[in-house]
Amino acid sequence: MKFVKQYIKNPIKTGAITPSSKGLAKLITKTADLPRKETIVEFGSGDGVITEQIIEKIDSRATFFSIEINQEFVRQTKKKCPKATVYHDSAKNVDKYLAKQDVEKCSCIISALPWAVFDNNLQKELLSAAYKSLEEGGEFLTVAYFTGVFFPKGIRFKKLLDSKFRIVKKTRIVWWNILPAFVYHCKK
Repeated sequence: MKFVKQYIKNPIKTGAITPSSKGLAKLITKTADLPRKETIVEFGSGDGVITEQIIEKIDSRATFFSIEINQEFVRQTKKKCPKATVYHDSAKNVDKYLAKQDVEKCSCIISALPWAVFDNNLQKELLSAAYKSLEEGGEFLTVAYFTGVFFPKGIRFKKLLDSKFRIVKKTRIVWWNILPAFVYHCKK
């Protein structure tokens, strides 16, 4: 119910009526091959369902933090994942938090941001920040709702991914997620 309240308060920042399903969280973290990554950043922790899976799968020596713009979601994530480092800020400031961790670039970004509801400028700004913060060969994985790929903002986002990354793949669809979703898996 808390997720719905946050959506009603600010649908653009929240982007979904319900949190990602555990199945979607498992798909994105498995696709990322997290045990092999040294520095992982999460854009948009929401209520922490993906954060929980990231923590479960990363190597104990890896650096991991999440950036979440919604203060209520920061609280929910910290409650669900007390060991997680969650910064209350926009993902566009990812470099600031990499520096705080004494890391120049990250090897992987996992995102559940609502790209298909963002305007063109915000999509470009956030995706540029993600790309710039990734090491060469780094991976960017993001949730995409199946229905969003048919709308102009979703189509524009896919074109942005194709223009930035050398490889862009789609995973299978998780039909039991509300709304059905898949993952874009991109490599720099």
